[in-house]
Amino acid sequence: MERVSQDGAAPDGEDGEQATSWMMKHSRSEDGEVALTPGCTPSRTTSRGGAADISTDMMAYKLSERLVKEDKSKRESGPHGGTSEGQAEGVDPERDAPSVSPSSLMDTCDPSISSLSSSSSSSSSHFFSRHRTNPSSSSPSSSVLTSPLLPAVELSARLTDTKMTLDVYLRGAAELPLLWGSIPGQLRGLQYLRLGSEDKAGLDGALDVLHHLAALRSLAIRGHRFYDSQGDPLPGLLTTLPTSISSLSHLVHMDLSFNQLSCLPACLLNLPMLSTLLLCHNRLSALPPDIGRLSSLIYLSLLGNELVSLPSSLGQLKALQTLDVSHNLLQQLPDEIGSLEELVKLKLCHNKLRQLPESMGSLLLLRELVIYSNDLHLIPHCLSKLPLLKIDVRDNPLGKPPVPPPLPPTPDQAKTKIPELHLAFNQQSFCVSSAGCHVFLPGGAELVFPPGCLVKITRLEWAERRPERELVWLEEHDILLSRPLELRPHGVTFLKPVEVCVPYHRPKKREVVVRRFDGQSWSTLPTNLRSGSDSHSSHPGGRPARLACCLVSHFSWFMAVSRPVKDSCCVTLAGALLVSSSDPGIKLHFPPVSTVQTRTITLQVLQVSVSEVQVLCGDPQTRVSPLICLSQTPSMDFLQPVKVQVPLPPGVTGHTVDMSCLHLLHGDPTAQTWTDITPQVSLYVTHLYAIFYITHFSWYWLWYTTRSCVSGMVRKVYQRLKQFKVQFFILQRKTDPSQVLLQCLPANKVEGRVQSLSEQYDGPQPSDLCDLLEGEQFFAGFERGLDINTDRPDCVEGRLSFVFYSSLKNLKEVYVCPAQGQKEPVRGQVSFYRGEIPSNLPEEVARKRKGLDSQWLATLPLRLPALNSENSFIMEELQYPPLNLGDPESGYLTEANLLSISLQIGQDWRVIGICLGLSYQELDHIQYKHRDNLGALVLDMLFHWAGRQRTAGAVSRLVAAMMESGRRDLADEIEDIVNIGRRKYLESLRRVGLEAESSSPGESTAVDGPTLGADG
Repeated sequence: MERVSQDGAAPDGEDGEQATSWMMKHSRSEDGEVALTPGCTPSRTTSRGGAADISTDMMAYKLSERLVKEDKSKRESGPHGGTSEGQAEGVDPERDAPSVSPSSLMDTCDPSISSLSSSSSSSSSHFFSRHRTNPSSSSPSSSVLTSPLLPAVELSARLTDTKMTLDVYLRGAAELPLLWGSIPGQLRGLQYLRLGSEDKAGLDGALDVLHHLAALRSLAIRGHRFYDSQGDPLPGLLTTLPTSISSLSHLVHMDLSFNQLSCLPACLLNLPMLSTLLLCHNRLSALPPDIGRLSSLIYLSLLGNELVSLPSSLGQLKALQTLDVSHNLLQQLPDEIGSLEELVKLKLCHNKLRQLPESMGSLLLLRELVIYSNDLHLIPHCLSKLPLLKIDVRDNPLGKPPVPPPLPPTPDQAKTKIPELHLAFNQQSFCVSSAGCHVFLPGGAELVFPPGCLVKITRLEWAERRPERELVWLEEHDILLSRPLELRPHGVTFLKPVEVCVPYHRPKKREVVVRRFDGQSWSTLPTNLRSGSDSHSSHPGGRPARLACCLVSHFSWFMAVSRPVKDSCCVTLAGALLVSSSDPGIKLHFPPVSTVQTRTITLQVLQVSVSEVQVLCGDPQTRVSPLICLSQTPSMDFLQPVKVQVPLPPGVTGHTVDMSCLHLLHGDPTAQTWTDITPQVSLYVTHLYAIFYITHFSWYWLWYTTRSCVSGMVRKVYQRLKQFKVQFFILQRKTDPSQVLLQCLPANKVEGRVQSLSEQYDGPQPSDLCDLLEGEQFFAGFERGLDINTDRPDCVEGRLSFVFYSSLKNLKEVYVCPAQGQKEPVRGQVSFYRGEIPSNLPEEVARKRKGLDSQWLATLPLRLPALNSENSFIMEELQYPPLNLGDPESGYLTEANLLSISLQIGQDWRVIGICLGLSYQELDHIQYKHRDNLGALVLDMLFHWAGRQRTAGAVSRLVAAMMESGRRDLADEIEDIVNIGRRKYLESLRRVGLEAESSSPGESTAVDGPTLGADG
């Protein structure tokens, strides 16, 4: 027996944290296929030894050639050329591991049909095509880029001889019943099938068809194949299987991982040929007592479930060679486990086992026992009699006495509680004694002073600072989530660490850390994320704040920053494996002797929106993989090439890829340049992944596009992806127009912000879209008769300084007044410019706010009322101008008449406004101003038009506009009102004898001028 100590790595070069166990079963059936079945595991950072990956790929390539030859010989020899079905031979995983295909070696968390070798030569050539310069590496039908939507994908991309893949596209399972209805003859011979289980309706339809596929030998129905908008994997929705599955008598491989199975479907127990069963990451709490009926089972994985115990009937699986029950809740094993005579590998890590049964000494073929991260105090002596056994026993309390349960707290300890202190906005200081204190700051921040951190009572201060550039430092792809929190005095030292918790806004699929500035340099602190206290006075009855917490020994400036998730590992002479925690499909394989001295490797993955890239480059066919950022300490080239695996771009698979469209870009973060290095690297693809080898670490980005000049296009797209689409808006306080609020927000946050301020503020609608970078500085200048308070520290010669942060409110409220000498209402404007405040803004720049001026961002109008004799604003009630359309002799429309008409206009207001001659900009402004009140909107449009009428014929123009817009009913009503008003006026003149001589009974009553009419 060979034991792995708690401080060392496994002798076979495989770290216990990486459960990349492999079994290869040669099942030569009538088709002569070789099935490769991996184990399913939540792999992370591991050290690896053994043979280099390049030699493994060569062995895999030879395996591909062998498959092609066997396929040809099978077809030449006829139906009797193959071995009888059911004949199987167990292969030693350590001895034959290099023979595994590169796709199955890389896909350690995808133990499904992707790791099964295809029976056709065309499929094999796709799986093992290595050099992009080889035109035969892609199928003839894959030269055209296709949409990821299923109807646009050719059938040959999903169905290849006896293999069908429907889990590459979302809701792909829904296509199986459609295909069965159209081409049932082609599907009857199907042997390998992959389905996604994220779509319930599509999955149910596919399950109803499965029993027709009588020749099926491998079936995968998995979740976690796609991600939602937050970056979280979509769960599988499979909860059970139909009983008709038991009719698939030829089924030998089944993968139901990442679903919601709470019990083992009973139909699986009726599959006599089933040899591989993967049920990873489900909700199984128990196994059925008759599981022993699966007598042909060779590989069983139950990783990541909720199993508390195993049934004794498990010992009846006499053919079982690999059993993985890691990451469960097992407290003991049944004695019958010693009856598994063929067992070669047993994984029990991350359970709650306290002892192992003595019957395990009967497992004479057992070669690997993984039992780390349990509660084992003793290893049975019987295991020492197994000379070929290797055991990983890390993270177990071996040799230590069992820990007794904790004693209940004494009365004195139960009463000990740190006092709480809730501060208001005007309380900038507080006192802390040796008893400690839990301080709640306004806005959600918390400070926890443990007892004994101070010897005597000490007065401390806090302040929330503006995010000035001298206080904030952001790396590439960083986003500031909070304002700098300054804690004083800076020189005070605490005897115990003090917890500082900074509130932040939730980022999407990013890591949140606390960054500290000590006055000279910045440092990133170990950060713990938690929710704020429910008793925080800043959130009465609301949801507690999200807090980023760190432990500090002295005070300075602290802020929360989000960044792409960082994964790191140490690479030694033995090699290592680094897996991205944000995207497990991205992996780095460091072969042995790739470095002499130990290096620290850091991997960051930046998820990129494919739709946004397509818009920026103007090519709807373009696809991109996540951007990977690699760094190391110390920085030097590796002695051996490092294998890098990245997912193929969405919608691209190993069957459909056109290698001439696949480009690997190398980015230089310092020079901000991108270079197409595809011809210089060895690049090949598997069904789902692209693999290449590098010796130098930097940024790498995989593109799939038909465009030329890829390097220049990628550089421009990358610069645009870092920019935020923002809008500026200026609001005036309704009760005091001299109080002006200036703000810049990302475009998706503007509407909600304006609505929340609409009760107190009014102003022009937001500006057009502009581009700003995180942390970019800009300024605002008031022009055309406007001036502002110059006492602000960020104001230079009447120009305000801003710094844009996407998660913060970039706003300033100032007092605006007319420039000296202005006595009338002021119609001025505010312009925003890119860059720092100039000491003396040139006059030509101030005048030029559009066109070729690269500094200019946006310009918005601003209006101030007139000043009275005491230099104070004349505040008038907001009222509509008098209409005075027409005269008493010809009749007129009253405001009551116009109100009656406006109530009938409704949704036709915009067409009528256009017919009245109002501009689109005026109508947009009116619509934005009264976006929640249609009646006020129509009235404002009519009064806005009427206020500009200074000549005769206004009523005639109103009637014509109603006719032109199709509202003949309103045109007739207006004419009736005018005629009635005119008759009343003439009758009143006749009654008093003042009728004009020119008047006559036959006088025309046509509407020929603007009228301000009578109530009809």
